[in-house]
Amino acid sequence: MSELFSFSFSAMGGAGNLHLYANSASAAEAAAERAIAEVERIERRYSHYRADSLLSAINRVAGAGGRLTVDGETAGLLDYAYACHAHSGGLFDISSGALRAAWDLTGDHIPSAEELAALLPRVGLDKTRWTSPHLQFDVSGMNLDFGGIGKEYAADRAAAVCIDAGITGGLIELSGDIRVIGPHPDAAPWAVAIVHPQTPERPCATVMIACGGLATSGDYARCIVVDGMRYSHLLDPGSGWPVQGLASVSIHAERCMVAGSISTIAMLKGNDGPGWLQTLGVPHLWVDQAGRRGGSLPAEFIDC
Repeated sequence: MSELFSFSFSAMGGAGNLHLYANSASAAEAAAERAIAEVERIERRYSHYRADSLLSAINRVAGAGGRLTVDGETAGLLDYAYACHAHSGGLFDISSGALRAAWDLTGDHIPSAEELAALLPRVGLDKTRWTSPHLQFDVSGMNLDFGGIGKEYAADRAAAVCIDAGITGGLIELSGDIRVIGPHPDAAPWAVAIVHPQTPERPCATVMIACGGLATSGDYARCIVVDGMRYSHLLDPGSGWPVQGLASVSIHAERCMVAGSISTIAMLKGNDGPGWLQTLGVPHLWVDQAGRRGGSLPAEFIDC
């Protein structure tokens, strides 16, 4: 008879939680150790906060301009990022990392039009050439950021490690992004709360998930508020300014990385996001900056 075992840890700038069904504490602990180690491995490789990460090494080449060869795992992430760039009409752009020089979101500084104009020539995957496994930066001063897929990829990899260890039911959470390995032993789905973007300490809805990934992008995750206006980390790569219109988008997909990229693209599309999501037919839930909400993801809404 399997029991539920839970483990908490810190990773990727936030809290991580594992809820795993296993036949023994030792089996659950072994799976959890492997899963946490996998998340930490991915963070060591792709964090832009670590000077010793592989991503930082790539960005040193990007900063100088030049060409490098990447390994298979990184090539897979780049393939996916370039596909997202094409599918979003250029809105999903991992080279938007260059804009962090203007938007550090730690104080109350709003960049001037001149500051952004100086950075925009360094943004755009059209200024790179990607022919796996070779990546060429044609413009110096560029900077890549795997936001929107990195944490979600880690959740998927942690799930794969648990499945390899024999876990058939469980839930993985990385700073609000979810990957469900399988339902409870009685086949009941997991109840997952969706954060309310206006009051992040409270939920706005509960959804039931039996498998797959659930990712949420919101303007509340990393932001500053100046004179009553919220400026988020979700930046339009064409203008350099935070997008407006939607406050939160949640997506349910087979993989958390797919859910994360779709939710990010929808946020970047602003008021056009809900219509775009309808054309995809993917289960989704959105809340706009006026408090309106909608979508096709079955949810129990909570009045806040």
